[in-house]
Amino acid sequence: MRRLIVLLSASIILFAVGIMTVSAQTTHTVQAGENLYRISLRYGVSMNAIASANGLSNINLIFTGQQLTIPGADGGDTSGDDTSGDTGSDAGGDTGSDAGSDTPVATGGTYTVARGDTLARIASRFGTTFTVLAQLNNIANPNLIFVGQVLNLPGGTTGGDTAGGDTSGGDTVDSGPVAPPPNTAPTSGFELGGQAISFSFPDQMRGAGMTWVKRQIKWNGSDPASNYQNVIDSAKAQGFKVLLSVIGEPSQITANPTQYYQNYANFVGGLAAGGADAIEVWNETNIEREWPLGLISGANYTQMLSAAYQSIKAQNSSTIVISGAPAPTGFFQGCSTNGGDDDCYIRQMANAGAAQFMDCVGVHYNSGTVPPTATSGAPVGSPGHYSWYYPSMINLYASVFPGKPLCLTEIGYLTGEGIGELPGGFSWASGVTLANQAEWLAGAVSQARSSGRVRLFIVWNVDATNFGDDPQAGYAIVRPDGTCPACNALRAAMGL
Repeated sequence: MRRLIVLLSASIILFAVGIMTVSAQTTHTVQAGENLYRISLRYGVSMNAIASANGLSNINLIFTGQQLTIPGADGGDTSGDDTSGDTGSDAGGDTGSDAGSDTPVATGGTYTVARGDTLARIASRFGTTFTVLAQLNNIANPNLIFVGQVLNLPGGTTGGDTAGGDTSGGDTVDSGPVAPPPNTAPTSGFELGGQAISFSFPDQMRGAGMTWVKRQIKWNGSDPASNYQNVIDSAKAQGFKVLLSVIGEPSQITANPTQYYQNYANFVGGLAAGGADAIEVWNETNIEREWPLGLISGANYTQMLSAAYQSIKAQNSSTIVISGAPAPTGFFQGCSTNGGDDDCYIRQMANAGAAQFMDCVGVHYNSGTVPPTATSGAPVGSPGHYSWYYPSMINLYASVFPGKPLCLTEIGYLTGEGIGELPGGFSWASGVTLANQAEWLAGAVSQARSSGRVRLFIVWNVDATNFGDDPQAGYAIVRPDGTCPACNALRAAMGL
């Protein structure tokens, strides 16, 4: 204003059909739906070897379009049959392959940490995730393990053969099914809140019936979560639940997306451990302002979301994980890696499995020029587009993610009344009055409460003062004179 693949085996199964000969290295471009397991099968090279050659610290995180160096592959025929299936399970019954390793293997359900190990590397070897290992072993900081530490492994494990070379059924680890992270997030009911810039008006917020405050954090890529503990504590001291919308620097993603996703996941996990009641994973990732050009896609974002979800739940199972709401727009007329409309973008997310990595679907609605009951008639140049209408937005997101509650992490009505003339790019709201703002917000709250679809309704915004090219103050319910015309209407809509 990103589909986590659970690898069911860390060993590599070499099939007689479709295996490439090994002699040199080649480059592979990751395709939609691929994971490192399938790529390793295709080239007959271990996942760990590919990860090492490409500096991947988490083999569960690769993204569409990523260029991978394949060590030892000759670049020959890549069209051979793939009998492994999308999940990386063994379709041919030969599940006991042994890729060989210099690292000790598990015996009797435990693993002893060796020099050079990381929790992510250990997890990938045994077909699980670092967050599952951290939870199972009560590790508060997944980045801190030590040589000689004995880790419990999920599922049944047996000792393996470290000599390598047996690709047809040798002794290796069978980790069994990996349990999902714990989830006790309260996803039913309806609650009202507001996004505060300065959080200077808690009394007015309470008076409006709000019990949540949303604050946005922009992470610089290195600060620890503890640096933001005061944001959580200040909200709770005022009696509010706190939703943190966590964004970062898009330019930092480009250099190494998979590493950045994991670093970000560790950071938001720390915020969850600090008591955040809900976390929105990034913001408006379908546009260039928030995500790097060339990497914009719902599938790429879902990889970040999956890593963040597991990290958050490992630290605080009751924290509500909200997918980052896209910018509602029809500007792009479709989706590309340089930007996309929210309609096709959320479908990309759904196709990448995003639903399993969220408790609530993030939605933004901030371009209303008509009452929240209207489905047509917006006084704009493109009145047929769904994003002008509250019911259309709700119906779209609910249809793409059926069964998931919606979290309106930004919903507001813009008016310049009492402030000044709106800038040209926002002239579509020139006819909206303060009375409209109060009435329409209250009407949207009433609809959301009765719909059974909406979990959180976060008013954008409470107290912004900027009224330049981005007229945030025009959305604020607390106006420059300190009054809040919408507060009583919101309170009544909440039945208070």
